[in-house]
Order: sequence, then C-alpha cells, then structure tokens
Amino acid sequence: MKTLLKRTMGIALAVGMAGSIAACSSNSSNESKSNESGSIKLTLWDQSVGNTDPSAKLLPQIIEKWNSEHPDIQIDRTGTTGEQYKTKIKTSIAAGESPDIFYGMGGGSFMEPYIKSGNVLEISSYLSDDVKSRMGPGMAEAIENDGKIYTLPVYTHIANLYVNTELFDKAGAKLPTTYSELLDAIDKLKAAGITPALIGEKDRWPGMYWYDIIAMRQAGNDQVMEAFKDPSKWNSPDFVAAAAKMQDLAKAGAFNSSMFSMSYDEMLGAFNAGSGAMMVQANWVNAGIEDPSSAVKGKVKVIPFPVFEDGKGKGTEIFGGAVDGFYISNNTKHPKETVEFLMYLSEQLGTQGYLAGAGLPSWNIDGLDTSSLSSLDLSSAEIMKTATSFIAWWDNILPADSAESHKNLIALLLAGDITPEEFCKQMAQLKPTELNL
Repeated sequence: MKTLLKRTMGIALAVGMAGSIAACSSNSSNESKSNESGSIKLTLWDQSVGNTDPSAKLLPQIIEKWNSEHPDIQIDRTGTTGEQYKTKIKTSIAAGESPDIFYGMGGGSFMEPYIKSGNVLEISSYLSDDVKSRMGPGMAEAIENDGKIYTLPVYTHIANLYVNTELFDKAGAKLPTTYSELLDAIDKLKAAGITPALIGEKDRWPGMYWYDIIAMRQAGNDQVMEAFKDPSKWNSPDFVAAAAKMQDLAKAGAFNSSMFSMSYDEMLGAFNAGSGAMMVQANWVNAGIEDPSSAVKGKVKVIPFPVFEDGKGKGTEIFGGAVDGFYISNNTKHPKETVEFLMYLSEQLGTQGYLAGAGLPSWNIDGLDTSSLSSLDLSSAEIMKTATSFIAWWDNILPADSAESHKNLIALLLAGDITPEEFCKQMAQLKPTELNL
C-alpha cells in the first residue's frame, strides 16, 4: 500500500482551491438480483444516519435521482449507526452475506484484511482516464493499493479543536495556541461554571481523538509513525508524557463528568446546544454546528490543536487525511453495473457533500459555487493547506484488535484506572500495523 503520507499529501492538493474553495466464496442473500420488472437490484450499506451528518441527507437524494434515471439498475440502501455498522459489516463479510456496495470506514486496517482475502472487487480495469481526470489532484494515486484500485474517493477529513468563542469570551479565556494556554483556558472556563471540553467516551473513539492528537504534539509525527511499525516504542518517555497530559486534563476536570455515559451523537448535540466550550473532532461536524437549529451557529471557530512547549510535534502535523470511500463485494453478480453506480455515487456525494460541509473535496471543484461554504469549512481547508505531514485515524492504522485495545486503554487512562506508565507498557504489547507506512 502507498504510504499514508504519500496517500494523504495528494489530498492536500485537492483543496488547493478550497480557500477560494468518506472473499468469502458463498454468495449472499443480500447480493444483487433482478426484481420482478427485470431490473437489477443492488444493495448499499452505509453508516450515515445521524441528524448532524450531511451525508445522511444527501445519500437518499442521490440514490432517488439515480433510481429515477436508471430504471434498469435500482439501489436499495440501508443505513446503520457507526459502531453497530462496523459489527454488521464485519459479520456479513465473514458469513459471505455482504451487500453489493458498502462504506469502508476510511480504508486503512479496517479494509486491508478484506482486500487481502479477496472479499473486495478490484475496479482498476473499469476506470477510464476520464473518470480519473475528474478526481482532484493526487486522488488517483492516493486510492491505489499496491498499484490496484478498490475504491473511489468521496471526501476527506481532518481533526482539529473546535471552540465556542461565546463561552470563551464569557470566561475571559484566550483561544489556546499552546498547552499552557489550554490549561489556563480550562481553569477560567471552570471558574465561570462552564464545562471546558466534551467527550462522548461511551463510543470510545472520541477519547481516542484527544489522546492521539496529544501524542502527536508531544512526540511528533515521525516518532508516532515509528511506533506503529515497532510497538515497543510506545513505551518511551514522550508517549508516557502524552498519557500523563491526557490524564492530568481529566483529573483537572477538563472534560464532562458524563463522558463515559455520553455517546458521540450526544456529545455533538451537547456542543451544538452550547453545553461545552471545546471539542476535538473532524470537519464532518461543521454542517451540524452551522445548521440553523444549532444554538452555536456563528459562535464556533476551528483552530489547530495547541502545540506543546516541551513537545516535538508541530501545528502543521495534521491528524486525519484518510480518504473515505465505498467498496464493492467480490460476490456481486453485476460488477459492471455496481462500478457504474459507485462512480456516480462517489462523485455526486463528494462534490455535493463538500458544498454541504460534509468533508473536504476529492473531486474537481472547478465551477462549483462555493459561496454557501461556512467559515468552518473554509478554515478547515486553510488548516489543511498548511500541512507538512498527516497521520490518519489510529484505529484505521492499527490492526483491528489492537485498535480496540488502544481505545479501551485510553478509557482506562481517562478513568484513572491505570497510570501513564502502565498505559504505555500495554500499548507496547499491541501488534504492529499491517499497512506499508
């Protein structure tokens, strides 16, 4: 597989205009088939179901338009919420009952086993130069896996610090650019009776975002990449210091006391209601924050996560950059028609989703009216343009079982059930990444 840095640096080129501008041998019961009228029926599974997810609104519209224009190829879509979706798709693939086309969780280690086992259709031979030319700069290379293509880009995401400027002003706090300033802001927010930051740790991965970006700021991207390949390096002073900072923030009351019972969706709802001053999330939250129903519309800024005075990481080392996309089951009876729909879905969702604030673009955006883009969308694009390196979501880089262990260890760290030293010793027991970083 291409290195993550090579894959994601191409993505940065795709937003160059954004400042002005996601084989089991047996056949399944869900596989494509012809319905009574003789048309082909293809099944699609995705995880875009949240009220604040722009893709959840766009997908039905895109599919309805396709179905109306292609009576001979009809799409039957099923949406399932995030963590349930992961379980559902894993189970279906293992049982040989996967849908024709399904969302692939940003690629990485989640999709790698299914690609290697032959469960995913290679689509390289179906892609014309015309299709590739409509992708953003670097995208055709970014989606290659050992010279082969299994998916098409939709859009990409990066995680940063979202701050409620109204609450910061109320507390007399400064938007943090350093760790010391972050601590100072937390103290002032608490003194004003404001919850400094929200985490929906019931779903585990929101807490992972906090630790992972803290570790990147403490150790620097190069050292993080080395630890993915040699897990023994997780047990080193920089990562112990990162774990200590994470635990110190929890002990200092930086996070909501309800974090272990709060889900990701509840966290977004609370932030959009003005119940917390900070949140580490990716730019897929922009549309929900800027929705007319949001109490914080126009009151939120997205800024790079603070750098640490004693850290090796830089503000230009970006957390995120994974290419979201859909994949096709190798069991589909109609590969040509499914690839035809995949191309339509990817480009339509990628361009419309960008305008709706769902993600940064992976397709050519020349001629698009970007006047509707929010300040959060434009700020996210500007931050991405400063990137000197990227590291995608860690649970997409680590092997699946190690990714779960990583998230669980962070929960224990937040709860104060393990020390930073114990955390790092257990991190050193994880498996090395299966990806060619």
